[in-house]
Amino acid sequence: MRLSRVFMMSLLVALGLGLQACTTAPMSEYQIDEQRASVREMANETIAQLYQQYPDARRQIQRAAGYAVFSNFGLKFLFMGSATGEGIAVSHATQRETFMRMVELQPGYGFGVQRFRLVFVFENPQAFDQFVYSGWEFGGNAMASAQTSTQRMGNQLGVSVSPGVMMYQISDQGAIIGVSITGAKYYPDANLN
Repeated sequence: MRLSRVFMMSLLVALGLGLQACTTAPMSEYQIDEQRASVREMANETIAQLYQQYPDARRQIQRAAGYAVFSNFGLKFLFMGSATGEGIAVSHATQRETFMRMVELQPGYGFGVQRFRLVFVFENPQAFDQFVYSGWEFGGNAMASAQTSTQRMGNQLGVSVSPGVMMYQISDQGAIIGVSITGAKYYPDANLN
């Protein structure tokens, strides 16, 4: 009885966070501009952190078709958790910015708050376009392949999460951490584009 109440409470917390991430209220032009500036600032800080920790990443990103940077905030309570995030994808060919959102469900036991940032590097235009224009889901199968395809090049560590897509996961302190995202969905932000 007690275990089922704990499970239900955990499920309700996760569901509430997920629904909160999906709701969008109309924003004023000023709020839109402020939000865009905040996302750009976060992306610039994250890229600078990545370059400082792993200088070879600069060359990889410069040669890529594009990149995306996300800030992720999550809460885990007992058996369930969820996370939300925002980010930006930049095409090198067109210099176009696409503001994005992400939602993640985190099954498994735990408790606490989690903050990290993600940098995706797209090796070809098809991988970039698929991510930005069709949305992208990172599920259990992608997680399994990511764990087996960690690549080390010089002093840089990246994870291949799908064909033509490398990912770096960075903690708030700037250290590369193991890939821990599952059940994540990435999609364009209707309010900011």
